[in-house]
Amino acid sequence: MKLIIIDKNVPRLNKIVETLIYIIAYAIIITLISLILKTIELDKAHFGLYALLSSLIIYILNKTIKPILFELTVPITGITMGLFYPCINVLILKLTDWILLSHFNTHGTISLFFTAVLISFIYILTDELIIKPIIKRSEKHE
Repeated sequence: MKLIIIDKNVPRLNKIVETLIYIIAYAIIITLISLILKTIELDKAHFGLYALLSSLIIYILNKTIKPILFELTVPITGITMGLFYPCINVLILKLTDWILLSHFNTHGTISLFFTAVLISFIYILTDELIIKPIIKRSEKHE
C-alpha cells in the first residue's frame, strides 16, 4: 500500500494525512489493549467508532494539555527519575474517560498506570517500525 501525496503546493495536506495515520494507529492500539486487558473498556455498540473517537481525543489532549502538564511536573518527574511521566498518560486516559462518558471506561489506577506504560511502549514500537517508514517513503517520492 502506497500513500503518496506528490503535490508540493499542499504541505498542509501531507500533515493532515500524517496526523490521520497517527490517529488510526492509536485507535488500533487502544482497540487491542481493550480486548486484551480489562483496564480500558470501549462501548461494544460502535466499537471502531469509539476507538477512533477516543484516539482523536487522546491525540488532541496529547498535543494541548500534555505539554503543559509535563512542564508543570518536571521537578516531580526528575525526582522520581521519570516514573511520574506515565501518571500524565493516566491522567490523559482519565480525561478521555470523562469526555466520552460511558463509551470509554477506565478501571483502576495502578493497573491503568501499567496499561499506560504498555500503550506507550506499543505506540513507540508502532511509530518506529511502521509509521515513520511510511512517512519517509512518501517523502522520497516528492
